[in-house]
Amino acid sequence: MAGIVGLVTGVAAGLAFRMSEAGRSRTPDTAPQSELPSGIAEVLSALPSSAVVLDSADRVLRASSAARAFGIVRGEELVIGELLALARQVRRDGVIRETEIEVAVRKFGPDSTSFAVRVAPLGGTGLVLVLAEDQTERRRVEAVRRDFVANISHELKTPVGALSLLAETVADASDDPEAVLRFTGRMQTEATRLTSLIQDLITLSRIQGAEPMAEPADVQIEQVVDEALDAVRMAADAKEIELVSSGTSGVCVIGDESLLATAMRNLVANAVAYSPERTRVSVSVLVTAATIDISVADQGIGIPQQDLERIFERFYRVDAARSRATGGTGLGLAIVKHIMTHHRGEVTVWSKEGSGSTFTLRLPRPETREPQRSGANTYQEAAQ
Repeated sequence: MAGIVGLVTGVAAGLAFRMSEAGRSRTPDTAPQSELPSGIAEVLSALPSSAVVLDSADRVLRASSAARAFGIVRGEELVIGELLALARQVRRDGVIRETEIEVAVRKFGPDSTSFAVRVAPLGGTGLVLVLAEDQTERRRVEAVRRDFVANISHELKTPVGALSLLAETVADASDDPEAVLRFTGRMQTEATRLTSLIQDLITLSRIQGAEPMAEPADVQIEQVVDEALDAVRMAADAKEIELVSSGTSGVCVIGDESLLATAMRNLVANAVAYSPERTRVSVSVLVTAATIDISVADQGIGIPQQDLERIFERFYRVDAARSRATGGTGLGLAIVKHIMTHHRGEVTVWSKEGSGSTFTLRLPRPETREPQRSGANTYQEAAQ
Protein backbone atom coordinates (compact mmCIF):
# COMPACT_ATOMS: atom_id res chain seq x y z
CA MET A 1 0.00 0.00 0.00
CA ALA A 2 2.90 2.38 0.73
CA GLY A 3 4.21 1.79 -2.80
CA ILE A 4 0.81 2.61 -4.29
CA VAL A 5 0.59 5.82 -2.28
CA GLY A 6 4.11 6.75 -3.40
CA LEU A 7 3.25 6.16 -7.05
CA VAL A 8 0.04 8.18 -6.92
CA THR A 9 1.70 10.95 -4.91
CA GLY A 10 4.59 11.09 -7.37
CA VAL A 11 2.22 11.40 -10.31
CA ALA A 12 0.28 14.08 -8.47
CA ALA A 13 3.43 16.04 -7.59
CA GLY A 14 4.57 16.07 -11.22
CA LEU A 15 1.18 17.15 -12.44
CA ALA A 16 0.88 19.74 -9.71
CA PHE A 17 4.21 21.26 -10.79
CA ARG A 18 3.06 21.47 -14.41
CA MET A 19 -0.28 22.89 -13.32
CA SER A 20 1.44 25.54 -11.21
CA GLU A 21 3.67 26.53 -14.15
CA ALA A 22 0.71 26.70 -16.47
CA GLY A 23 -1.37 28.56 -13.92
CA ARG A 24 1.02 31.47 -13.28
CA SER A 25 -0.77 33.54 -15.90
CA ARG A 26 -4.17 32.75 -14.35
CA THR A 27 -5.85 34.51 -11.49
CA PRO A 28 -6.44 32.51 -8.28
CA ASP A 29 -10.17 32.36 -9.04
CA THR A 30 -9.60 30.53 -12.33
CA ALA A 31 -7.06 27.93 -11.03
CA PRO A 32 -8.53 24.39 -11.25
CA GLN A 33 -8.12 23.58 -7.55
CA SER A 34 -10.92 20.97 -7.49
CA GLU A 35 -10.13 19.13 -10.69
CA LEU A 36 -8.55 15.68 -10.59
CA PRO A 37 -5.52 15.47 -12.87
CA SER A 38 -6.07 12.81 -15.55
CA GLY A 39 -2.85 10.98 -14.69
CA ILE A 40 -4.13 10.22 -11.20
CA ALA A 41 -7.48 9.04 -12.54
CA GLU A 42 -5.81 6.35 -14.64
CA VAL A 43 -3.69 5.13 -11.72
CA LEU A 44 -6.64 4.98 -9.35
CA SER A 45 -8.81 3.10 -11.84
CA ALA A 46 -6.26 0.23 -11.79
CA LEU A 47 -6.12 -0.13 -8.00
CA PRO A 48 -7.81 -3.13 -6.33
CA SER A 49 -8.03 -1.18 -3.05
CA SER A 50 -10.83 1.14 -2.05
CA ALA A 51 -9.43 4.50 -3.24
CA VAL A 52 -10.96 7.91 -2.63
CA VAL A 53 -9.69 11.39 -3.58
CA LEU A 54 -11.07 14.36 -1.64
CA ASP A 55 -10.80 18.04 -2.55
CA SER A 56 -10.25 20.91 -0.12
CA ALA A 57 -13.99 21.00 0.68
CA ASP A 58 -14.05 17.25 1.53
CA ARG A 59 -15.94 16.56 -1.68
CA VAL A 60 -15.25 13.21 -3.36
CA LEU A 61 -13.60 13.83 -6.72
CA ARG A 62 -12.88 10.19 -7.45
CA ALA A 63 -13.86 6.89 -5.81
CA SER A 64 -13.06 3.37 -6.94
CA SER A 65 -15.83 0.85 -7.45
CA ALA A 66 -14.60 -1.02 -4.36
CA ALA A 67 -15.04 2.09 -2.19
CA ARG A 68 -18.64 2.42 -3.34
CA ALA A 69 -19.33 -1.31 -3.03
CA PHE A 70 -18.17 -1.32 0.60
CA GLY A 71 -20.32 1.75 1.32
CA ILE A 72 -17.35 3.97 2.16
CA VAL A 73 -18.53 6.54 -0.38
CA ARG A 74 -22.09 7.54 -1.18
CA GLY A 75 -22.62 10.02 -3.94
CA GLU A 76 -19.94 12.68 -3.44
CA GLU A 77 -19.55 12.12 0.30
CA LEU A 78 -17.06 10.08 2.35
CA VAL A 79 -19.45 8.62 4.93
CA ILE A 80 -16.94 7.08 7.38
CA GLY A 81 -16.37 9.79 9.97
CA GLU A 82 -13.05 8.36 11.16
CA LEU A 83 -11.64 8.48 7.64
CA LEU A 84 -12.92 12.00 7.06
CA ALA A 85 -11.29 13.26 10.26
CA LEU A 86 -8.00 11.60 9.25
CA ALA A 87 -8.14 13.21 5.80
CA ARG A 88 -8.60 16.66 7.34
CA GLN A 89 -5.56 16.18 9.59
CA VAL A 90 -3.44 15.13 6.62
CA ARG A 91 -4.61 18.15 4.62
CA ARG A 92 -3.65 20.46 7.49
CA ASP A 93 -0.12 19.22 8.19
CA GLY A 94 0.79 17.20 5.07
CA VAL A 95 1.85 14.14 7.11
CA ILE A 96 0.97 10.68 5.78
CA ARG A 97 -1.05 8.68 8.29
CA GLU A 98 -1.88 4.99 8.67
CA THR A 99 -4.42 3.20 10.81
CA GLU A 100 -6.75 0.21 10.95
CA ILE A 101 -10.50 0.53 11.32
CA GLU A 102 -13.51 -1.76 11.72
CA VAL A 103 -16.53 -0.66 9.72
CA ALA A 104 -20.03 -2.19 9.67
CA VAL A 105 -20.66 -1.47 6.01
CA ARG A 106 -21.80 -4.71 4.37
CA LYS A 107 -25.42 -5.66 4.11
CA PHE A 108 -24.48 -9.34 3.73
CA GLY A 109 -21.53 -11.41 4.93
CA PRO A 110 -19.42 -10.42 7.96
CA ASP A 111 -20.91 -8.13 10.59
CA SER A 112 -18.00 -5.77 10.05
CA THR A 113 -15.11 -5.27 7.66
CA SER A 114 -11.53 -4.61 8.72
CA PHE A 115 -9.58 -2.05 6.71
CA ALA A 116 -5.91 -1.07 6.71
CA VAL A 117 -6.00 2.63 5.86
CA ARG A 118 -3.34 4.99 4.49
CA VAL A 119 -4.08 8.68 3.93
CA ALA A 120 -1.68 10.97 2.04
CA PRO A 121 -1.65 14.44 0.47
CA LEU A 122 -1.41 14.52 -3.33
CA GLY A 123 1.51 16.84 -4.02
CA GLY A 124 0.65 20.51 -3.87
CA THR A 125 -2.78 20.12 -5.42
CA GLY A 126 -4.73 20.43 -2.17
CA LEU A 127 -6.16 16.96 -2.72
CA VAL A 128 -6.04 14.05 -0.27
CA LEU A 129 -5.86 10.36 -1.18
CA VAL A 130 -7.52 7.76 1.05
CA LEU A 131 -6.62 4.10 0.45
CA ALA A 132 -8.49 1.38 2.38
CA GLU A 133 -7.42 -2.26 1.99
CA ASP A 134 -9.91 -4.95 3.05
CA GLN A 135 -8.16 -7.06 5.71
CA THR A 136 -11.12 -9.21 6.75
CA GLU A 137 -9.96 -12.37 4.99
CA ARG A 138 -6.36 -11.92 6.15
CA ARG A 139 -7.53 -11.61 9.75
CA ARG A 140 -9.75 -14.66 9.39
CA VAL A 141 -6.79 -16.69 8.08
CA GLU A 142 -4.62 -15.46 10.94
CA ALA A 143 -7.29 -16.49 13.45
CA VAL A 144 -7.53 -19.95 11.85
CA ARG A 145 -3.74 -20.26 12.01
CA ARG A 146 -3.69 -19.27 15.69
CA ASP A 147 -6.44 -21.78 16.47
CA PHE A 148 -4.57 -24.47 14.57
CA VAL A 149 -1.35 -23.87 16.52
CA ALA A 150 -3.28 -23.92 19.81
CA ASN A 151 -5.14 -27.10 18.86
CA ILE A 152 -2.10 -29.00 17.63
CA SER A 153 -0.17 -28.02 20.76
CA HIS A 154 -2.95 -29.48 22.89
CA GLU A 155 -3.31 -32.61 20.77
CA LEU A 156 0.42 -33.32 20.87
CA LYS A 157 0.68 -32.56 24.55
CA THR A 158 -1.94 -35.16 25.52
CA PRO A 159 -0.18 -38.33 24.26
CA VAL A 160 3.29 -37.01 25.07
CA GLY A 161 2.24 -36.25 28.64
CA ALA A 162 0.57 -39.66 28.95
CA LEU A 163 3.72 -41.41 27.71
CA SER A 164 5.83 -39.55 30.24
CA LEU A 165 3.54 -40.48 33.16
CA LEU A 166 3.27 -44.10 32.02
CA ALA A 167 7.06 -44.37 31.74
CA GLU A 168 7.41 -43.17 35.35
CA THR A 169 4.73 -45.62 36.46
CA VAL A 170 6.48 -48.52 34.73
CA ALA A 171 9.75 -47.60 36.44
CA ASP A 172 8.02 -47.60 39.83
CA ALA A 173 6.33 -50.94 39.12
CA SER A 174 9.41 -52.75 37.89
CA ASP A 175 8.88 -55.53 40.43
CA ASP A 176 5.28 -56.17 39.29
CA PRO A 177 5.26 -57.94 35.88
CA GLU A 178 1.48 -57.66 35.49
CA ALA A 179 1.51 -53.91 36.06
CA VAL A 180 4.45 -53.46 33.69
CA LEU A 181 2.59 -55.39 30.99
CA ARG A 182 -0.58 -53.35 31.52
CA PHE A 183 1.19 -49.97 31.45
CA THR A 184 3.38 -50.81 28.46
CA GLY A 185 0.21 -51.71 26.57
CA ARG A 186 -1.18 -48.27 27.32
CA MET A 187 2.12 -46.75 26.23
CA GLN A 188 1.80 -48.50 22.89
CA THR A 189 -1.73 -47.11 22.53
CA GLU A 190 -0.55 -43.54 23.17
CA ALA A 191 2.43 -44.00 20.84
CA THR A 192 0.06 -45.21 18.10
CA ARG A 193 -2.16 -42.19 18.63
CA LEU A 194 0.85 -39.87 18.41
CA THR A 195 2.06 -41.58 15.23
CA SER A 196 -1.40 -41.28 13.65
CA LEU A 197 -1.60 -37.60 14.54
CA ILE A 198 1.81 -36.84 13.05
CA GLN A 199 0.99 -38.81 9.90
CA ASP A 200 -2.31 -36.96 9.49
CA LEU A 201 -0.51 -33.63 9.94
CA ILE A 202 2.01 -34.57 7.26
CA THR A 203 -0.78 -35.60 4.88
CA LEU A 204 -2.82 -32.46 5.53
CA SER A 205 0.24 -30.22 5.14
CA ARG A 206 1.14 -31.86 1.83
CA ILE A 207 -2.38 -31.45 0.44
CA GLN A 208 -2.86 -27.89 1.69
CA GLY A 209 0.57 -26.91 0.42
CA ALA A 210 -0.86 -27.15 -3.10
CA GLU A 211 1.86 -29.60 -4.12
CA PRO A 212 1.26 -30.79 -7.66
CA MET A 213 -0.45 -34.16 -7.75
CA ALA A 214 1.84 -37.06 -8.56
CA GLU A 215 1.29 -38.00 -12.19
CA PRO A 216 -2.53 -38.46 -12.32
CA ALA A 217 -3.52 -41.95 -13.42
CA ASP A 218 -6.57 -44.15 -13.82
CA VAL A 219 -7.80 -45.22 -10.39
CA GLN A 220 -10.08 -48.24 -10.04
CA ILE A 221 -12.77 -47.25 -7.54
CA GLU A 222 -13.52 -50.89 -6.74
CA GLN A 223 -9.91 -51.40 -5.64
CA VAL A 224 -9.99 -48.28 -3.45
CA VAL A 225 -13.22 -49.45 -1.77
CA ASP A 226 -11.84 -52.98 -1.23
CA GLU A 227 -8.70 -51.58 0.40
CA ALA A 228 -10.71 -49.33 2.73
CA LEU A 229 -12.98 -52.16 3.83
CA ASP A 230 -10.03 -54.48 4.39
CA ALA A 231 -8.37 -51.85 6.58
CA VAL A 232 -11.35 -51.69 8.99
CA ARG A 233 -12.39 -55.35 8.92
CA MET A 234 -10.78 -56.23 12.29
CA ALA A 235 -12.45 -53.26 14.02
CA ALA A 236 -15.77 -54.17 12.39
CA ASP A 237 -15.41 -57.83 13.43
CA ALA A 238 -14.86 -56.77 17.03
CA LYS A 239 -18.22 -54.94 16.98
CA GLU A 240 -19.97 -57.48 14.73
CA ILE A 241 -20.58 -54.79 12.11
CA GLU A 242 -21.49 -55.94 8.62
CA LEU A 243 -19.52 -54.35 5.77
CA VAL A 244 -21.26 -54.23 2.40
CA SER A 245 -20.32 -52.76 -0.99
CA SER A 246 -22.63 -52.36 -3.97
CA GLY A 247 -23.12 -50.37 -7.15
CA THR A 248 -21.30 -50.29 -10.46
CA SER A 249 -18.07 -52.15 -11.20
CA GLY A 250 -15.25 -51.24 -13.56
CA VAL A 251 -15.49 -47.54 -12.63
CA CYS A 252 -12.35 -45.43 -13.05
CA VAL A 253 -11.47 -41.86 -12.11
CA ILE A 254 -8.37 -39.82 -12.84
CA GLY A 255 -6.33 -38.96 -9.77
CA ASP A 256 -3.93 -40.04 -7.05
CA GLU A 257 -4.77 -43.55 -5.85
CA SER A 258 -3.02 -43.19 -2.48
CA LEU A 259 -4.91 -39.99 -1.66
CA LEU A 260 -8.28 -41.38 -2.72
CA ALA A 261 -7.59 -44.51 -0.68
CA THR A 262 -6.81 -42.30 2.34
CA ALA A 263 -10.08 -40.42 1.94
CA MET A 264 -12.07 -43.63 1.66
CA ARG A 265 -10.31 -45.24 4.65
CA ASN A 266 -11.04 -42.19 6.80
CA LEU A 267 -14.75 -42.28 5.98
CA VAL A 268 -15.15 -46.03 6.49
CA ALA A 269 -13.10 -45.96 9.71
CA ASN A 270 -15.30 -43.16 11.07
CA ALA A 271 -18.43 -45.09 10.12
CA VAL A 272 -17.26 -48.17 12.04
CA ALA A 273 -15.98 -46.17 15.03
CA TYR A 274 -19.26 -44.30 15.52
CA SER A 275 -21.63 -47.20 14.85
CA PRO A 276 -23.19 -49.41 17.54
CA GLU A 277 -22.57 -53.15 17.58
CA ARG A 278 -24.43 -55.42 15.15
CA THR A 279 -25.20 -52.69 12.64
CA ARG A 280 -24.23 -52.22 8.99
CA VAL A 281 -21.78 -49.97 7.14
CA SER A 282 -22.32 -49.86 3.39
CA VAL A 283 -20.32 -48.38 0.52
CA SER A 284 -22.12 -47.71 -2.77
CA VAL A 285 -20.93 -46.38 -6.12
CA LEU A 286 -23.23 -44.40 -8.41
CA VAL A 287 -22.31 -43.13 -11.87
CA THR A 288 -24.20 -40.05 -13.13
CA ALA A 289 -23.87 -38.11 -16.36
CA ALA A 290 -21.14 -35.87 -14.91
CA THR A 291 -19.90 -37.44 -11.67
CA ILE A 292 -18.97 -40.62 -9.87
CA ASP A 293 -20.46 -40.69 -6.37
CA ILE A 294 -19.05 -42.96 -3.66
CA SER A 295 -21.24 -43.02 -0.55
CA VAL A 296 -20.44 -44.42 2.89
CA ALA A 297 -23.54 -44.95 5.01
CA ASP A 298 -23.79 -46.11 8.61
CA GLN A 299 -26.50 -46.73 11.20
CA GLY A 300 -24.62 -44.88 13.91
CA ILE A 301 -25.31 -42.10 16.36
CA GLY A 302 -25.65 -39.39 13.70
CA ILE A 303 -24.49 -35.79 13.79
CA PRO A 304 -26.46 -32.87 15.29
CA GLN A 305 -27.72 -30.39 12.68
CA GLN A 306 -25.80 -27.49 14.22
CA ASP A 307 -22.50 -29.38 13.82
CA LEU A 308 -22.85 -30.43 10.18
CA GLU A 309 -21.30 -27.23 8.80
CA ARG A 310 -18.21 -27.54 11.01
CA ILE A 311 -17.31 -31.21 10.94
CA PHE A 312 -14.78 -30.68 8.11
CA GLU A 313 -12.79 -28.17 10.17
CA ARG A 314 -9.43 -29.28 11.54
CA PHE A 315 -9.70 -30.70 15.07
CA TYR A 316 -13.43 -30.02 15.29
CA ARG A 317 -15.14 -32.81 17.20
CA VAL A 318 -18.84 -33.23 17.84
CA ASP A 319 -18.04 -35.31 20.92
CA ALA A 320 -14.41 -34.77 21.94
CA ALA A 321 -14.40 -37.44 24.65
CA ARG A 322 -15.84 -40.11 22.34
CA SER A 323 -13.52 -39.13 19.50
CA ARG A 324 -10.40 -39.50 21.65
CA ALA A 325 -11.71 -42.79 23.03
CA THR A 326 -11.94 -44.16 19.48
CA GLY A 327 -8.42 -42.94 18.69
CA GLY A 328 -9.47 -40.16 16.33
CA THR A 329 -7.08 -37.28 15.63
CA GLY A 330 -9.73 -34.75 14.60
CA LEU A 331 -8.09 -34.34 11.18
CA GLY A 332 -9.67 -37.15 9.19
CA LEU A 333 -12.59 -35.22 7.66
CA ALA A 334 -10.41 -32.16 7.00
CA ILE A 335 -8.07 -34.43 5.04
CA VAL A 336 -11.02 -35.88 3.09
CA LYS A 337 -12.24 -32.41 2.18
CA HIS A 338 -8.83 -31.28 0.91
CA ILE A 339 -8.30 -34.50 -1.05
CA MET A 340 -11.61 -33.91 -2.82
CA THR A 341 -10.65 -30.32 -3.59
CA HIS A 342 -7.33 -31.63 -4.92
CA HIS A 343 -9.31 -33.84 -7.32
CA ARG A 344 -11.77 -31.08 -8.30
CA GLY A 345 -14.50 -32.90 -6.44
CA GLU A 346 -16.42 -32.41 -3.20
CA VAL A 347 -17.56 -34.26 -0.11
CA THR A 348 -21.11 -33.93 1.19
CA VAL A 349 -22.87 -35.28 4.26
CA TRP A 350 -26.39 -36.20 5.27
CA SER A 351 -27.04 -37.09 8.88
CA LYS A 352 -29.80 -37.39 11.42
CA GLU A 353 -29.28 -38.02 15.11
CA GLY A 354 -30.11 -41.61 15.97
CA SER A 355 -30.46 -42.62 12.30
CA GLY A 356 -26.88 -42.58 11.07
CA SER A 357 -24.88 -40.60 8.52
CA THR A 358 -24.04 -40.79 4.83
CA PHE A 359 -20.86 -39.20 3.45
CA THR A 360 -20.53 -38.92 -0.31
CA LEU A 361 -17.35 -38.37 -2.32
CA ARG A 362 -18.33 -36.74 -5.62
CA LEU A 363 -15.64 -36.91 -8.32
CA PRO A 364 -15.75 -35.64 -11.92
CA ARG A 365 -16.36 -38.43 -14.38
CA PRO A 366 -13.66 -39.04 -17.00
CA GLU A 367 -14.45 -40.24 -20.50
CA THR A 368 -14.52 -44.02 -20.05
CA ARG A 369 -16.42 -47.00 -21.34
CA GLU A 370 -19.82 -47.64 -19.82
CA PRO A 371 -19.39 -49.68 -16.61
CA GLN A 372 -21.36 -52.85 -16.03
CA ARG A 373 -23.73 -53.32 -13.15
CA SER A 374 -22.88 -55.81 -10.44
CA GLY A 375 -24.71 -57.18 -7.46
CA ALA A 376 -23.98 -56.50 -3.82
CA ASN A 377 -20.88 -57.99 -2.27
CA THR A 378 -21.03 -58.78 1.42
CA TYR A 379 -17.61 -58.59 3.09
CA GLN A 380 -18.78 -59.76 6.45
CA GLU A 381 -21.95 -61.47 7.46
CA ALA A 382 -23.57 -60.16 10.61
CA ALA A 383 -23.37 -62.37 13.65
CA GLN A 384 -26.62 -64.19 14.20
